[in-house]
Amino acid sequence: MAILKIARMGHPVLIRPAEPVPDPAAPEIRRLVADMAETMEDAQGLGLAAPQVHVGLRLFVWRGGAGNVLALVNPEIEAVGEETEDGWEGCLSIPGLRGCVPRATRIRFRGFDIEGRPVNGEAAGLAARVMQHEMDHLDGVLYPMRMPDLTLLGFTEELSRAAAQARAAAEAGEAKP
Repeated sequence: MAILKIARMGHPVLIRPAEPVPDPAAPEIRRLVADMAETMEDAQGLGLAAPQVHVGLRLFVWRGGAGNVLALVNPEIEAVGEETEDGWEGCLSIPGLRGCVPRATRIRFRGFDIEGRPVNGEAAGLAARVMQHEMDHLDGVLYPMRMPDLTLLGFTEELSRAAAQARAAAEAGEAKP
């Protein structure tokens, strides 16, 4: 296995739609998934799409609920219902920044595993958010493109500092008689 180079915002591979994987069970796909999983772990990410490692194919990996790494090849995702939720996201291809992005709260997904077997199911919460984020990468979309309010995009350090100051001010206000 190998740690792969992660493409950063501005690289053309990140804004092109990815191509379908012809054979999800091909040895080179298994190797790519293993390398992507190792790269994601090394970078402490929650998910990683093939275009992020300079490979224009429709597949992504993400951390499952038990901490295991899962892969979805040629995925399709659709919202279940109309409910959305705003949440803070970061991206390995946009290091140091975070933004507040609206996403569907529940999704239905289907695709293939690396054995070529069909996979399908539903996801909610963080898993649904991560899968939608990675699916966007396969369509050439970066999370800032989904943000309706760019005032909610900032450097992680600054956002953390502002949140800490707000907490301190709130606690000071609560301490007053």
